[in-house]
Amino acid sequence: MIRGKFITLEGIEGAGKSTIAAALANALQERGISVRQTREPGGTPLAERLRQLVLHRGEESLSAEAETLLMFAARAIHLDNLVRPALERGEWVICDRFTDATRAYQGGGRGVDAALIEQLAVSVHRGLEPDLTVLLDLPVTIGLERARARRQAQGESVIDRFESETVQFFERVRARYLEIARRDSQRCQIIDASADPDSVRAAAMSALQRLGS
Repeated sequence: MIRGKFITLEGIEGAGKSTIAAALANALQERGISVRQTREPGGTPLAERLRQLVLHRGEESLSAEAETLLMFAARAIHLDNLVRPALERGEWVICDRFTDATRAYQGGGRGVDAALIEQLAVSVHRGLEPDLTVLLDLPVTIGLERARARRQAQGESVIDRFESETVQFFERVRARYLEIARRDSQRCQIIDASADPDSVRAAAMSALQRLGS
């Protein structure tokens, strides 16, 4: 059995990751490729329970380090129970966020030591890395406005711990994302997510050529 490909989508709030994930999945399925869509934190019932702990704005404080550990705990469960088995079956996995998100949000945004994040990544990944990462990049103000409009359209009145962060926080996250993508240009493709939807979709489809698809 030929191992499937692992594709991750990254970007700040409002970048359109879910839309692009669906478009990529449809395009691959039309080519006869079996695709599994998933997300982080979450992806499995147990990992989704950890997702709620990370996102919930409760009365009890959650340190940046504790948040990072919860992210990797959810990731370990997700990889063991969904991602690795799917790849071994020959399925392609499209994941909305992966470890680059931890590097950007907890590392860049919250200032968690990069060495700690990389140590955890080595232990949890056990050699598994994305074959392709698509970074949907756009100015923070545009992304946050899109996210706000989406919440209103869906009738969501409660915002999570990340959506309540400052513009400055997301500027740090975006800067770290761009640093990661430029440092690892063989794996990462930066796409201008502020462009019109058709252009963004076309650029994402073009990125698949890196995988021979």
